[in-house]
Amino acid sequence: MPRVIVDCAIYRSGARVEGPGDFSDALDEARATGDAFLWLGLHEPTEEEFDHVRDEFKLHALAVEDALTAHQRPKLEVYDDSLFVVLKPVIYDEDGDTVTTGELMVFIGDSFVVTVRHGEGAPLAAVRRRLEQEPEVLRHGPTAVLYAVSDAVVDHYIEVAAELQGDLEELEAEVFAPNASDTKNTAARIYGFKRQVLEFRRATSPLLQPMDRLAFGQVPFVHEQAQPFFRDVADHLTKANEYIEGLDRLLSDALAAHLAQMGVRQNDDMRKISAWAAMAAVPTMVAGIYGMNFDHMPELKQTWGYPLVLAIMVGACLGLHRMFKRRGWL
Repeated sequence: MPRVIVDCAIYRSGARVEGPGDFSDALDEARATGDAFLWLGLHEPTEEEFDHVRDEFKLHALAVEDALTAHQRPKLEVYDDSLFVVLKPVIYDEDGDTVTTGELMVFIGDSFVVTVRHGEGAPLAAVRRRLEQEPEVLRHGPTAVLYAVSDAVVDHYIEVAAELQGDLEELEAEVFAPNASDTKNTAARIYGFKRQVLEFRRATSPLLQPMDRLAFGQVPFVHEQAQPFFRDVADHLTKANEYIEGLDRLLSDALAAHLAQMGVRQNDDMRKISAWAAMAAVPTMVAGIYGMNFDHMPELKQTWGYPLVLAIMVGACLGLHRMFKRRGWL
């Protein structure tokens, strides 16, 4: 278990206190005093490693299965002895301009909080440090931990959305650039960007219902006085979802504009090709006619016949070129 235990501490009256090294004994001590709780943090435990935690904290089998199996949707489940919440933190990679998601499971019960982290996208260490510096918040028990973790995850959503907004502005400048030429790469970037936004939405959209339940409903193991704080988290989550929906709409518009520009460029190319083909057709036709092997053809015996035909070819080509130029085909 030491490999997967990130931190294990007892908190009493908003302050961290020394306790037994074994979390079983620490849980018994927290429950014995009545005004303390245990916060156990785990990172990617295996089934065997989590068995002792499950038995000690009396966690529901379905919640344990979800905690061990990654790729869960954000949700809130109420069981007899615990509350189970799934969050999906996001990470923005500035080098690759990509969004990845982690998973964070929170168990809340009688005098305990158990957090299970999958991936690297969970800000639990920073949350724990901040809470330990705010004893007036931490003294509210496990509810304060759930609020602080949810608030940190949702606030980071807004930060990532702002980063994506900057990337979108750069992409829009590329799409609407007057001399944009690499259309294939631009389309691929837009499509890849939409996949990043879709991954982002999978983390934020399903979380709306759990946050509404915490903000407006009666949820076991969550203090009623915490509802205004969860309403604030829900408001921030709504703002993040509006950001993401706006990004998705703008990306769709950018893709439609890019495809329309490609169509216009193709039409321009076809007009240019048609114009040059028309100019090439005139001398080809005249040369083809006078290349036929007939004895009786006009101007064949005239000394000025050859210069006249060349002049006609050049004049026709110049006339067509001037006409196409005036119409914007060249």
